[in-house]
Amino acid sequence: MPAPEEISILDSPVPPPPGSRLKPSVSAVTLSTVATALTGTESGEESSTLLAPGLARLKETIARVPCRGYVSEKNPTPVEFMPRLSELCGGPELYVKRDDLLPLAGGGSKTRKLDYLVQEALDAGADVLVTCGAVQSNHCRLTASAAAREGLECYLVLEERVPGSYDPHAGGNNYVFSLLGANQTPAPLGGVGPVQDELVAKLTAEGKTPYVIPGGGSNQLGALGYARCAAELIEQSEQLKAAAGEADAPGFFWDAIVTCSGSGGTHTGLLTGLRAAGVDVPVVGISVRFDAAKQGERIRGQVKALGDVYFASFDSVAGGLDDDVVIDDTHVGEGYSIPTEEMAEAIQAFARKESIILDPVYTGKGAAGFLSLARGGEYGKGQRLLFLHTGGAPSLYHYQTLPGHV
Repeated sequence: MPAPEEISILDSPVPPPPGSRLKPSVSAVTLSTVATALTGTESGEESSTLLAPGLARLKETIARVPCRGYVSEKNPTPVEFMPRLSELCGGPELYVKRDDLLPLAGGGSKTRKLDYLVQEALDAGADVLVTCGAVQSNHCRLTASAAAREGLECYLVLEERVPGSYDPHAGGNNYVFSLLGANQTPAPLGGVGPVQDELVAKLTAEGKTPYVIPGGGSNQLGALGYARCAAELIEQSEQLKAAAGEADAPGFFWDAIVTCSGSGGTHTGLLTGLRAAGVDVPVVGISVRFDAAKQGERIRGQVKALGDVYFASFDSVAGGLDDDVVIDDTHVGEGYSIPTEEMAEAIQAFARKESIILDPVYTGKGAAGFLSLARGGEYGKGQRLLFLHTGGAPSLYHYQTLPGHV
C-alpha cells in the first residue's frame, strides 16, 4: 500500500513577512535542556529565580479548595520543544504542554476539572455521576473513568450536535464509555436539559444520590483546575528561562499561549490564573464551535464568575478580564466536529513531525489555529509560542481524519 500523500502544511516553511513583530534572537532551548529544566536542576533543587509576583498567593488560594489528587504538583505534565514543527513554520520556536498525558483513562484536560468536581460529589454523598457532552465527548470519557475509579455509577447524556451522529456501537470514545461501564442516553441538539432533568429525577426516585457535572466540567469549580495549571506553567516558565540563561530577564518564557476554546473552563481557568498571578501573556482561544462574538461573551462571563467566587480579592482579576479574552473562530469550519482540511493537515503535521497525536474535534482545530498563528507573521524568529494539548486522541480512531478520509 503506498504511503499517504503529503499535504500542504508539510511543504517548505514560509518566512514571516517584513514588518513582523520580532524581538532579538534567542537560541532555542534544546530538548535535553528542557528535560533538565522541567525536573529542576541536576541536583533536584528548584529554580531560585523570582516567580510571578502573585504566584504564591494564587497557589495558596487554590490550595484551600479540596481535590481528589488526580493531578499532582510533584508530577507536572511536561512541556516539550517541537524543533521539527518550528523549522517547518519558519518563525517562532514552538512548544507544547502535554495535558494529554494527565491521569484517568486516555488523559486530557478534563482530569484537572474532575479533580475538584468529583471531590465535591463525594463530599455531598453522591453515588452516581451524571454529565453531558457530544457523542464522542472527551469529558464524558473522563467522567466515566473517574466514576469507575471511585466506584460510582455513571450516566452520560450524549447530544447529537450533528443529526444522526449517535451510534451506540461506534468506536473511539463511545466504545470507551461502554468499556468503563457508563450508561448512555442520546439527546437531540439543544435537548440535553429535559433529558438530563428526567434522568436525575428518575435516579433520585430510585433512592440514589446523583451529582450533576456540567458539560465539559466548565463551572467555577471545574475551571479552578486550570487556574492551578496556570501556576504550574509559571513555574515551568521560570525553569526554562533559567535553563536558557534568561533567569534575570523580565517576562514569561512564551510570547503567547494557544488553547482550544469549547465549553470554556480550560480557557477561563488558564487566563484567570495567569492574570491573578500577575502574568500578562496573551492567551488565544481557538473556538471549536461558536463564532467569536458568542464564544467571547461566554468566556468573559465565565471569567467574571470564576473571579467573583475564588479571586475577588485579586485586583488584577476583579471586575473581569474583558479586554484579555481573545477568540479565533476561523477554524470552526462548517460546525462542531465537522472536519476541515486545515484540521486534518495539523493532525498529520503534529504526528509526522513530532510524533504527537491530536483529535479532530478539539486539538486538531486548535492546532490548526496554532500553526496559522506561527506562520502568520505576528510572531517571528526569537519568539516562542506554547500550544496546550488538551487530549482527546481516542476519538481519532472514530473519525479517521487524514486527507483521504475528509
